Amino acid sequence: MRSRLRRLGIAALCVPALQLLLGATLPAHAGDGSAAADNTLILVSSALVLLMTPGLAFFYGGFVQGRNVLNTMGMSLVMMGIATLVWTSIGFSLAFSDGGAMNAFIGHPFQYALLNNLPGTWTGLSIPGLSFALFQGMFAIITPALISGALVERLSFRFWCLFSPIWLLAVYAPLAHMVWGGGFLGKDLDFAGGTVVHISSGVSALVLAGLVGSRKEWPQSGKPPHDVTQIILGTGLLWFGWFGFNGGSQLAIGGAELPFTTTHISAAAGLVTWTLVETWRDAKPTAVGMATGAVAGLVGVTPGAGFITPGASMAIGAITAVLCYASIQLKMRLRFDDSLDTFAVHGVGGTVGALLTGVFASAPLIASHPAGAVLADNGRFSLILGQLQAVLVAYGLAAGGTLVIAMALRQCGVPFRVNDDAERLGVDIEEHGEEAYGERTGSPIFD
Repeated sequence: MRSRLRRLGIAALCVPALQLLLGATLPAHAGDGSAAADNTLILVSSALVLLMTPGLAFFYGGFVQGRNVLNTMGMSLVMMGIATLVWTSIGFSLAFSDGGAMNAFIGHPFQYALLNNLPGTWTGLSIPGLSFALFQGMFAIITPALISGALVERLSFRFWCLFSPIWLLAVYAPLAHMVWGGGFLGKDLDFAGGTVVHISSGVSALVLAGLVGSRKEWPQSGKPPHDVTQIILGTGLLWFGWFGFNGGSQLAIGGAELPFTTTHISAAAGLVTWTLVETWRDAKPTAVGMATGAVAGLVGVTPGAGFITPGASMAIGAITAVLCYASIQLKMRLRFDDSLDTFAVHGVGGTVGALLTGVFASAPLIASHPAGAVLADNGRFSLILGQLQAVLVAYGLAAGGTLVIAMALRQCGVPFRVNDDAERLGVDIEEHGEEAYGERTGSPIFD
């Protein structure tokens, strides 16, 4: 790197800023590492991604009122059970097997059912098939959990437990197959889940929030978060776990330093940008804003974490934070009750990140990806159009699938929303028969 700059001399100072962001000057990797090292990365990353679900539970739980915190956290926690069993049974097979004539859209449900018949080494990698299935299963846990943030304090827990496994099989698994499992979106760039995870969950949350309706007397009855310290704790756990989410998606130890680094930088840029915007608008930066900005930066960098330079990740984090902030302001003006801004952060952030990946993807970093040929042969505009195609498919599948599943469950008589008394007195008692804070729940602090 230094010798190259010396050769270029003064000319290097004239390189446009965009070229620096897209630059091809990252050092070459010393090697792909041993199979054991690769497997260690995937197993550790699996644990990190699993930790994100309790982190999300704390993050969401801090925002709601004290009388609803257990229900809110429980909708994330229960996914660690439900999603794991669904993924193990046929979910992984639907997402990552060969679907024959339907392979453009979905895999075969029984090729890897119950995680049987997995190859000793997953195709194209050096890790065991079981490790690959485990790692991908952690994404299947947190993705539906993200949806719950738009629905808290009013959704029936029974409905949630029936909706989520069907959604995993009908929406998440097909989309994962289209993007990562050999389907027709495989030529588009989604390093760790911008379309598969964030857009699918954000759009589904938007649809369900519209169907279930606003909380009683919202927004007039809206109250501040009951425990901002929980939000900060959840943010820290999410940030920490995201190193596995994005870094592990390299699927090999060689090169994993790049997504680890871009993930961290984008989160930092999102946090600082959100803080500056709040200070400019309201003269007072909030801890909740800092936390939300960091998460927005993490969402934005997810689709491109291994395809962009560190400088580009800073730009993506800042841009995503600004647009997510604007989307929250728009939501408030429209009086749409996406309770914890799931679409505003994950849907909008995933969309922005997916499109900006097309803008900032570095040619050398995507050379081995099918998108590299698109960039080389047809130019960057075609690459961006490909990203837009993936975004539109994700929107259509998530919105349509969610609507059909929800309406079918309602037709079957599954309760969609808790009754008025439960919403007024607290969903925790009505749905679970327990309280988070005992006798303190009735105090103004926790209500």
